[in-house]
Amino acid sequence: MSARRFEGKVMVVTGAAQGIGRGVALRAAAEGAKVLFVDRADFVSEVAAQAIGADTAGFIADLETYEGAASTMAFAVETFGRIDILINGVGGAIRMRPYAEFEPAQIDAEIRRSLMPTLYGCHAVLPHMLAQGHGTIVNVSSNATRGIRRVPYSAAKGGVNALTQSLAMEYGEHNIRVVAAAPGGTEAPPRRVPRNAARDSEQEKTWMSEAVTQVTGSTFFKRYGTLDEQIAPILFLASDEAGYITGAVLPVAGGDNG
Repeated sequence: MSARRFEGKVMVVTGAAQGIGRGVALRAAAEGAKVLFVDRADFVSEVAAQAIGADTAGFIADLETYEGAASTMAFAVETFGRIDILINGVGGAIRMRPYAEFEPAQIDAEIRRSLMPTLYGCHAVLPHMLAQGHGTIVNVSSNATRGIRRVPYSAAKGGVNALTQSLAMEYGEHNIRVVAAAPGGTEAPPRRVPRNAARDSEQEKTWMSEAVTQVTGSTFFKRYGTLDEQIAPILFLASDEAGYITGAVLPVAGGDNG
């Protein structure tokens, strides 16, 4: 394994201001990639600047809209000339509650957050990858396709898995790989921008605790994963070392494959 696996590659990482996406983008830059850090958080350029000595840029976009996805890919090509790798990292459960307790608008919000950015991102990047004759897409899914207190999120990530497999089959002949990593529960620093802007109620905190108990109890290791344990598999899938892997969803969840 080369310490400069991504030398000369152009990578777009969405959801790059916080959490797993931030770690992926910074590590890729350290391994030689030219990286566009994309997020709707206005501090995404601050994060991109932390990759000292690397060729990076930050871009603010709302990936829950198609316009946000299209403008992201256009900016990446304008800035770096092409897109070799797209990491679709936007997503995450907004609320934890029994399905019967979800309001219709909350169901819609979960799907918009955890399915549409990946669906839009794949569609928006394809013309650029087709024009250059190659490309790699890594979708960040979840093992939460089986879990409690987050059924709409589970459905969204099931959609990401189906998208990954179908897109890989459709575009393999064009030298475009499409794969996914499916993280389990992950320890991460507190978010600067919470997923639930309204903050959790006391009842929602109880439901969250129930979900955490299920997640840790379902793993063979009985613990959450670390950020490093999630970042490394994503970057492996993005690298040429995984050149003959496509259409696969790699569980990274301590044995709970979802």
